[in-house]
Amino acid sequence: MAGDQALSPSKRRIVDALKRRPLTGPELAGLFELTPEAVRQHLSDLAEHGLIRSSQRASSGVGRPPVEWSLTDLALDLFPDRHADLTVSLITSIRSAIGETGLDAVVAERTAEQLRDYRGRLRGVDDKVVALAALRSDEGYMAEVTEAPDGNGRLLIEHHCPICDAAKVCQGLCRSELELFQAALGSRVTVTREQHLLAGDERCVYRIQ
Repeated sequence: MAGDQALSPSKRRIVDALKRRPLTGPELAGLFELTPEAVRQHLSDLAEHGLIRSSQRASSGVGRPPVEWSLTDLALDLFPDRHADLTVSLITSIRSAIGETGLDAVVAERTAEQLRDYRGRLRGVDDKVVALAALRSDEGYMAEVTEAPDGNGRLLIEHHCPICDAAKVCQGLCRSELELFQAALGSRVTVTREQHLLAGDERCVYRIQ
């Protein structure tokens, strides 16, 4: 039930209603003319898949406050997200407003901020390459570290690129990532890109020696 296509029509209506405001089981039953048993089953299924959570509604008088349901962050993936289109539009507007040199300056500032963050989080870590992969995975890159098949260093592999659409219209983002890895890991290692998603490869792969 990770995607919208896995939701039944009734569950989809419940999710849409909970997007607007938290509701109790009886309120949902009345809203959609469902039996209490059917609503309980739908709510149980949605909760089991981590899409909704329950909490006690604030008391409004005598008696035990009713249980209401609301969406979790995981459920937000069920709704349209145009952030990639917005990012591409913003990059195009920045380029039009201040030119390619200005856009490069914006990318450089973003990279500098990332570097400060990475260095702070890698400070004192024994295996900085593995820690860097964990940071990248947290950012959505599905990164892992493996030994290079030829025994020459290790490979940092990113199986997904959450900024792919933006990188297609701003190549500086990809160039800056290579520089970012090198600076974050330090001068004692060398980082080279061996596979590149935008070059037609299935993933991005960096050799670290």
